[in-house]
Amino acid sequence: MSNRVLVVDDSGPMRAIVRRNLNFLGIEEIVEAADGQEALKFFRSSVFDIVITDFNMPKMNGLELVKEIRAAGSEVPILMLTTEAERSMVVAAIQAGVSGYLIKPFDSSLLKKKLEKLTEAQLA
Repeated sequence: MSNRVLVVDDSGPMRAIVRRNLNFLGIEEIVEAADGQEALKFFRSSVFDIVITDFNMPKMNGLELVKEIRAAGSEVPILMLTTEAERSMVVAAIQAGVSGYLIKPFDSSLLKKKLEKLTEAQLA
């Protein structure tokens, strides 16, 4: 894994938390987007090894982003990192093509396990 990650969340502090966790795991190439529309622009112009996205965001939510990425034919692993734990929301995300689901708040060891599982790579 070349460790290029797209982090999508409308909360700047949450993006910073995810960035710090990724840096701790040895991942340095991180692109941040504040909503799905911005993320889609980055996604269409670059290559990412994984996408980590929130569910609830303005302009384009995480579910819509996942659908757009999958509609483009991409099989990039997508980790939904969200406060949405309602079963119907989880099912909708999985049906849209999410590769993994992690409920906020999360701890770094759980994030590491999810990323290793999705990327089949060993992280720091």
